[in-house]
Amino acid sequence: MSAHRHFFIFILIFAACTLAGAQSESDERAMVSVGKGLSFSHDSNFLLNMRFRMQNRIGARSNTLPDLSVQEWEARVRRLRLRFDGFVGSPRLQYYIQLSFSRSDQDFENGGEAKIIRDAIVYYHFSPRFYVGMGQSKLPGNRQRVTSSGNMQFADRSIANAAFTLDRDFGLFAYFNQPLGNSLINLKGAISTGEGRNITRTDQGLAYTLRTEWLPWGDFAGNGDYSEGDLEFEQQPRLSLALTYSHNEETRQSGGQLGIPLAQGIDLNTWIADAMFKYRGHACLAEWMHRRSNLLIAPDATGAAIGIPAGTGLNLQYSYTLRNFWEPVLRFSRVQMAAGSPLSHQREILFGVNKYLNKHRIKVQAHTGYQSTISAAARRERLVAMFQVEFGI
Repeated sequence: MSAHRHFFIFILIFAACTLAGAQSESDERAMVSVGKGLSFSHDSNFLLNMRFRMQNRIGARSNTLPDLSVQEWEARVRRLRLRFDGFVGSPRLQYYIQLSFSRSDQDFENGGEAKIIRDAIVYYHFSPRFYVGMGQSKLPGNRQRVTSSGNMQFADRSIANAAFTLDRDFGLFAYFNQPLGNSLINLKGAISTGEGRNITRTDQGLAYTLRTEWLPWGDFAGNGDYSEGDLEFEQQPRLSLALTYSHNEETRQSGGQLGIPLAQGIDLNTWIADAMFKYRGHACLAEWMHRRSNLLIAPDATGAAIGIPAGTGLNLQYSYTLRNFWEPVLRFSRVQMAAGSPLSHQREILFGVNKYLNKHRIKVQAHTGYQSTISAAARRERLVAMFQVEFGI
């Protein structure tokens, strides 16, 4: 049976079961509404919100410059996801589930297994300002990684993110926010396995992550500090400054929560500083990441020696959203590997144009630009182009 057929059968069964559960305590019908997704509710005891989204794309990469002939095409469903969130019994007890159904969204290249579960976590809200979670979710790492792939301005995250991000993990999470006059402080922390999502084994080491955010001029409209582009047209300047530190002991993947499975554990320390600024259609994103590893070369699961990504990454983006929701956007991103690393330095300069039909839910994206990789043996430069349609509810 195809993945798409599994996808739609799962929707029908899940909706039917949850509706039946909602009506078991009473003969009254569950309420159904369409807003941000499709919602089923029953008084204050039950809420199920269901969403889906897909990203369909066509892209090309050239041979090494100055040869502009196409080396490879990319034509695929990059993401197809189904998301459930809501509460059961009390609005304090909430849940969040996200599943992936396209092959390119299941990390086959890392371990050869389909990793369908992206998020599966239960939260308890002690107050509007403090809540905790247990399960699998994104660690409080760099801003672009925590931002949903559906809320991005380019088809993919930056090369700096790819090299040094923290990604998802299973563990305990805590979130706290405190207003200070007109400003806001957010504190986020996690103790997790350090092995990434859908793990089948653990080791003696854990990962410890702490993130602090300061919003000196107050909160963004529409959670805009974690949505790229100023689609809310902030009438007052909004700024978020953040620092993150993560220590991952004895991880068995080359990138910590991501990467190639290793034959032995390594220790990773990651520092992140990032900022988001928005004002009247202008949006700026800046991220700096630095990672250290106790090993720069380690054996993978087959015994072959591979490079461990350690070094420094930088990502800068600027955009201006017009009132008709056309948006030009620029990105500069760079990865500088640590001295002695066998991995290549990278650079990326992209220019894109987006058209938002229903903000980030339905949009058309296109970008083109330049990428380079520099190693001790060679330098490679090429041009890239991508066209993508995002559609979801």
